[in-house]
Amino acid sequence: MARTTLLIAGAAVLGVLAGTITGYAVQYHREPTPLPPLAQQEMAAPKPAAANDSTSRRSINANRWHKADEDLAKKLVEVPGGTKDSFSGPLSPDAFSANYFVDPADGLGPVGRHVKSIATVRWSKDDRDFVDIHLLQYRERNGAEDFYAGMVQYMPTKKYAGNDGKEFPGVPADFGHVWIDSEANEKPGYLPVRQGRALVRRGDIVMVVEWTNNRGDVDEKALVELAKRQMERL
Repeated sequence: MARTTLLIAGAAVLGVLAGTITGYAVQYHREPTPLPPLAQQEMAAPKPAAANDSTSRRSINANRWHKADEDLAKKLVEVPGGTKDSFSGPLSPDAFSANYFVDPADGLGPVGRHVKSIATVRWSKDDRDFVDIHLLQYRERNGAEDFYAGMVQYMPTKKYAGNDGKEFPGVPADFGHVWIDSEANEKPGYLPVRQGRALVRRGDIVMVVEWTNNRGDVDEKALVELAKRQMERL
């Protein structure tokens, strides 16, 4: 009886294997069945545009921008009247790093990986004062904390402000700082350049206000007042 049962079980296994092999053989010789077409043949996205008189920085490659960039740019203070060389709007992380860091590769690490959007406004007045305001919004609060902590660490060095600066008035400790360069940067044949910088962190946003004067004098009060105006917009 046991021998008969084994023979029946073996025959069943061989039958299944034979059927599977036959199925593969039949399928192998058949023409492949094409997949049904996608419901949406093309993604709905703006086409890249060549630069000309009617294009802008955003329209040249619209796919690089997000609505969040526009929302952050709306929080920037308005460019004052009577100024020139002005700009106001969003910046891509690579463009910001190229302009802001001595070595752009150093900036693309913490900025490119963690930042959500960047907005900048700048202007100059009387060919003496040059103002840049940067808003960096991070995906997580930790990113803003890291950027703030890194700047607080390197600003007191001689290469930058050369002093410890002071706490920004009106914000909790460790959330705002102000520096005015201890010495103007003087080179033969060039005007003396001095910079003041205000740094404030609020939630996932870091605000950096830079005021540069090419006569060696920065009005700290004007710098702080401008930074307060920008804070109110946040």
